[in-house]
Amino acid sequence: MNGGRFGVFVIIGLIIVIAGLSLFTVNERELAIKLRVGQVVFADYSPGLKFKIPVLETVRKFPKRILTFSDRPERIFTAENEALDVDFFVKYRIIDPVRFYTSTGGRLDVANARLGEILKNAVVTEFGERTVSQAISVGRVELMRDLLATAAPTAEDLGVELIDFRVKQVEFMEEVSNSVYAQMEAERARIAAERRAEGRERAEAKRAEADKQRTIILADARREGQIIRGEGDARSAEIYANAYNQDAEFYAFYRSIDAYRSSMGQSGDLIVVDPNNEFFRYLNQSSGER
Repeated sequence: MNGGRFGVFVIIGLIIVIAGLSLFTVNERELAIKLRVGQVVFADYSPGLKFKIPVLETVRKFPKRILTFSDRPERIFTAENEALDVDFFVKYRIIDPVRFYTSTGGRLDVANARLGEILKNAVVTEFGERTVSQAISVGRVELMRDLLATAAPTAEDLGVELIDFRVKQVEFMEEVSNSVYAQMEAERARIAAERRAEGRERAEAKRAEADKQRTIILADARREGQIIRGEGDARSAEIYANAYNQDAEFYAFYRSIDAYRSSMGQSGDLIVVDPNNEFFRYLNQSSGER
């Protein structure tokens, strides 16, 4: 009885061990391949509980998430043969677990080492076709896009897909830095001089236009003033003429009174004239006789 019960326990234990060796799980964050004597026999696993032959078959799992590779800054030379230290990183993920396993042995460190060489070659190639100015400012976005396009086909041989390529920092050698800063300073000075010249040109144009408008306005005002003054003089002459024609004697009297006012209007004025002079005709006739 005891021997039979022990045998049952042994059988149950063997079943549990065999089941543990035969079953495995794949979750949604993993990629898995099944190997039989070192050869890949299946790779297209969906998440869930799976089966394998114990001892004869093994399972390798790889991360399905996006991975990051970053290495020490790389010394490169631009099209101007200027030395730069370029610090970069790349985002990638495994898309072909079979190719990844056969090319790297399924080791991430080996994959990162080979990927590093691919990326360094791309950086050297793309920076070598550009000037310092294009590399650090003008074509920065285009540069990273071209880096990604250059490295992506080779990276696919590793079974990985490059998601993004970013240049974190570009540092210059001291002599290069001084040269770049001098070029930037000269460029800014040139732009400032152009802007000042354009400003002076516009100011002169506006000043000339304002002087032209001022001259035109003054000329028009003088012309209108002369016209109005002429019209006023004509009207005054007409009024005087009409007044003279209506009563010549009164007009003569008015003119004499105005002459008296002008000649003797101030205290201390002295005039010596013959009392019988025509100038005193109306004073001598102050009685009112005509």
